[in-house]
Amino acid sequence: MSDTATTTAPAVTGERADLLAQLATQRYFLRHTTRDLTDEQAGLRTTAGELCLGGLIKHVASVERAWVGFILEGPSAMPDFANPTQADLERRADVFRLLPGETLAGVLAGYEEVARRTDAVIAALPDLDVSHPLPEAPWFEPGARWTARRVVLQIIAETAQHSGHADILRESLDGAKSMG
Repeated sequence: MSDTATTTAPAVTGERADLLAQLATQRYFLRHTTRDLTDEQAGLRTTAGELCLGGLIKHVASVERAWVGFILEGPSAMPDFANPTQADLERRADVFRLLPGETLAGVLAGYEEVARRTDAVIAALPDLDVSHPLPEAPWFEPGARWTARRVVLQIIAETAQHSGHADILRESLDGAKSMG
């Protein structure tokens, strides 16, 4: 991994260092799927789904940003999942696309900014056991609380899952693979 901007965790030790190192690895694989692509290629849908590589990077950055907000501010930092408006649904759909005027370089730079903030927040948290109630959403258990630790694990899992999606999209685009 040659991308030291996000593959090197802040100067932390123990559990935090392990969590941040694993997150950095998953981020690297996700970003790596976009190597050598044009903006046009990054915006192409290459499977039956709605996803494109640029949009997938935007989505992962958006989700990571929201979860870090949750760590710092609780459920009020998250979108309203219980009663989304049509405008909310349209904004959500736009996160999965590379929109006119957006570039792959810009999307990747935005993701780098989100990654730096996440790493700094996790490194500086006094306690990974700080918790908040989850926002209301059909996919969350009612009344559940998540610790900052569980949120970091969720960010890692989501990044890894979408890295796999990105690998499929890239291989469908031009045969390139993240590994191999």
